[in-house]
Amino acid sequence: MAKAKGRLDKPEPRWQALLALIAVGGINLSLPPWLSVAPPWVLPALLLVLLGPSVFAHHTGRFDLNHFLGIAISSVITIALVSSVVLLVVSLPSHKEQGIALLISGGELWMSNVLAFALWFWRLDGGGPNERDANPQFGSHSFAFPQMQIEKDERKRYGITDAWRSGFVDYLFIALMQSATFGPTDAPILARWAKIFTMAQVAISLVLVVLLISHAVGAL
Repeated sequence: MAKAKGRLDKPEPRWQALLALIAVGGINLSLPPWLSVAPPWVLPALLLVLLGPSVFAHHTGRFDLNHFLGIAISSVITIALVSSVVLLVVSLPSHKEQGIALLISGGELWMSNVLAFALWFWRLDGGGPNERDANPQFGSHSFAFPQMQIEKDERKRYGITDAWRSGFVDYLFIALMQSATFGPTDAPILARWAKIFTMAQVAISLVLVVLLISHAVGAL
């Protein structure tokens, strides 16, 4: 029997998260060597090593292993990000990089921060994509997206169906707005773990912005 269009049991697309991982690897390759604790190729190589088994585990129904490897991937990305930010803090006084090149490196780390925490939100909300697929529900468990704040009788007016679920783009928007405004977005944060991760993300963004502004002022 054919499934009805828009049903909640439709699997969540994952290609957006894959593109985010590729972007993180590309950004790391473009960073100057002094902003990496290891050669630039190490992080992309680690991501490939972990991503292959993760995809295999997902397609063979080993969802616990897939979830574990997803956590490992996000952890590796976050460790690399924090390490680069620390190196930037320590090395900035020596002016190893000047002018526009430094601004570009800072912008790349800022974007890595956005992508890293978008992946965390996507991976952990409601137990992760595997759990959300297995137990489909309307909306999100950890964030009150605008679609969830509209009365059920009014959803049709805005093109929101009962099958709407948050996806990677929604988490990416939250991460982007938090790094851009250093404050809450239009999706209130409900879960404590999400609040902790949000504070960490905003703290990293603030460090990057303050460092780059201070460097720019000092160069005047």
